[in-house]
Amino acid sequence: MEPIRHHVEHHYSQRIGWLRAAVLGANDGIVSTASLVVGVAAAGTERSFILIAGMAGLVAGAMSMAAGEYVSVSSQKDTEQADLERESRELEQEPERELHELQGIYISRGLDHDLALRVAQQLTARGALAAHARDELGISEVSIARPVQAAIASGATFAVGAALPLTAAALVPLPSILPVVSGASLVFLAALGALAARAGGASRLRGSVRVAFWGAMAMALTTLVGRLVGTVV
Repeated sequence: MEPIRHHVEHHYSQRIGWLRAAVLGANDGIVSTASLVVGVAAAGTERSFILIAGMAGLVAGAMSMAAGEYVSVSSQKDTEQADLERESRELEQEPERELHELQGIYISRGLDHDLALRVAQQLTARGALAAHARDELGISEVSIARPVQAAIASGATFAVGAALPLTAAALVPLPSILPVVSGASLVFLAALGALAARAGGASRLRGSVRVAFWGAMAMALTTLVGRLVGTVV
């Protein structure tokens, strides 16, 4: 008998934990900082004020994104832990009922009555809580909440994304800040959308267009606000 060969596959869903937070952080960093820069520039102020506003937005935004992701994902983790603790108690108090509950899940997925029972018994023997976590609660190693990972990914990528339009604002002549930062930011956003789509196995063109569209909308609105405020002041 030939030995069983284990075929290892790497799926895009394995990246979902950090990919979502990283894309959200980078996208928000570019959009919010670029919008802030072009809004202040449209008001007709000095470069130093533009850069101060941009730097403040970078620091505040990175901390806000990291804290927000940590709190949000921690809440998800608390919910998962509460469900696991409840399931553990039920396994101790009513193991037979939980076994048949697992059997019912496998029957609903297409197994016949006897085979579903044997599968439930074998998986219960190898790790009842793990089987119920995966097949009843939908909690697996891939999808489990990781607050620290999400916070670091989101905060760090926000700072990197925010640094791009801020660097452009620091290097170009003052009259060119608005068009250059707007154009460069749209390029950055399109590249980010394509990169995120490639990492997630989706259409790069669709990813680029949807990210760039909302970035353009945000910068257009803040530019309008900057013009109006600059005119009034």
